[in-house]
Amino acid sequence: MSQQFGGRYSPNAPRTPASPPKRPHPVGARVNILFVLPFLFAITAFFKPPAGLALNLAAFGLLMLAAWLTRDGVIAQAAYDARSVARRPAIPRKIFGAVLTGLGLGVAAFSAGPGAALLLGGLGGALHFGAFGADPLRDKGMEGVDRFETDRATKAVEEAETYLSEMAEAIKRSGDRALSRRIEAFSANIRPLFRAVENDPRRLNSARRYLGVYLIGARDATVKFAELYARSRDAGARTEFEALLDDLESRFTLRREALLESDRTDLEIEIEVLRERLDREGLRLRD
Repeated sequence: MSQQFGGRYSPNAPRTPASPPKRPHPVGARVNILFVLPFLFAITAFFKPPAGLALNLAAFGLLMLAAWLTRDGVIAQAAYDARSVARRPAIPRKIFGAVLTGLGLGVAAFSAGPGAALLLGGLGGALHFGAFGADPLRDKGMEGVDRFETDRATKAVEEAETYLSEMAEAIKRSGDRALSRRIEAFSANIRPLFRAVENDPRRLNSARRYLGVYLIGARDATVKFAELYARSRDAGARTEFEALLDDLESRFTLRREALLESDRTDLEIEIEVLRERLDREGLRLRD
């Protein structure tokens, strides 16, 4: 009995929107290796006398803490760089990571003498700082911005990101990788509205329904669909679910465009008012 095969390039293959290009994850090999190197001290600790054992285990703990802080600092730096309006991280994690790295290496070398501990600790801290740099130490793009409005916008965006994460987790239960990729594309396509609100917190009132009610509904629909599709593989339910995602994407895009258009209109009005004022003062140059 013949069997029909289909794929991405088949004539009757379902059309799914292309996912936007993904940014590389900020945590790369140079961060991950920080979690590997401390085990050298943990392993060799058991071949040393009690004093050496204690020093190596202390070095292991300090270096693991430094690696953890550095990883979180790199993630926070990436989030800061991706936004045009952002607050500096509350804790300078990468700086603390550099200090703990130097302290851990110094403790490990203490058995060779204080001079060797200072030299190795200082060198390790300096290399860490050179590799990862310092944390952002000042706010970005927040001149003249109401901090209360900024906090409200930040909280609303964080809640919206939580709803997207819950959608991604729920769709995994359906066991369909194509649907998981569709949710990833949906998340990437609506995040420009999040960035628009972050860049100008005054837009939050116009976008609050989208960041709250609509995404909560999308999350609840995703949870119910994933449970149903995992049991029945209902093609009709899948079609309706994908249509819902398409409709929501278009609504988010239209809302973002409306916000930007409103900004352009406000700017044109301000320019026209300024021109009229210059005309009244006789300061505007004419041909």
